[in-house]
Amino acid sequence: MSRSLTDQDAAHWLDNPVWSALSTRHRRFALVDGRARRMIPEIGPFAALPHDDAREPDALARLVAASGSGITLMKVGKIEIPDALPIEATGTGVQMIARSPMKAHGPSGIEPLGLVDMKDMLALTDLTKPGPFKAGTHKLGQYWGVRVDGRLVAMAGERLKQPGFTEVSAVCVHPDHRGKGLGARLTTHVAAAIQARGECAYLHAVAENVGAIRLYEKLGFRVRCEVQLAWLLPPSGRVGSWIETASGAPQPLSASTPSALA
Repeated sequence: MSRSLTDQDAAHWLDNPVWSALSTRHRRFALVDGRARRMIPEIGPFAALPHDDAREPDALARLVAASGSGITLMKVGKIEIPDALPIEATGTGVQMIARSPMKAHGPSGIEPLGLVDMKDMLALTDLTKPGPFKAGTHKLGQYWGVRVDGRLVAMAGERLKQPGFTEVSAVCVHPDHRGKGLGARLTTHVAAAIQARGECAYLHAVAENVGAIRLYEKLGFRVRCEVQLAWLLPPSGRVGSWIETASGAPQPLSASTPSALA
């Protein structure tokens, strides 16, 4: 962790990471109803209330109904689920923070990815299922990848951002190229770039994915805490086709299918 950031900073910003991101550095990607926030569905499925405040369940339900797509909730501690939203699944993950400096491996075939690479990025994430990755997810931060003979075979990048913190996400490697250390190289590369900006790198992993957790520990990440996860489906009826964005401008929404966090 950056010397200027404390465990108290981590608790403040990362105990409810989705809310923190959509209320600060990623607020331009937030749809708003009262105190409820959800990502624009084309960006990602995440949503939150401040401390998942059960006093405003209708606001979160309206955001889900308006888009016609489900949401993913993720936070430290118990998740309060609005009665109007059917539960698709629940789970437990771990939040890990880079506690030591990361050393980038240099270029060595790692290249920045952008809009022109989106078709390849979507194909790789659809095959490997690293977690929710939509056509607009790349707007959340910088992504990097490795190509072999012109084909994108591995990638990783930045997702949730809070003041002083950036999440490493979408770490994935094509099955034909696993066992070559590409995932580790890319994870280190992304984390080192985050640290070079004076920020703390962190990530999430499913608690049952012991192999991935051990790999991240070897790279210098340490488990900070458990996080609870809930995947919620939209209610049976839509309540509208427009919802306010964080900037105050109306944002048209299109229907999409619920996503799961791997």
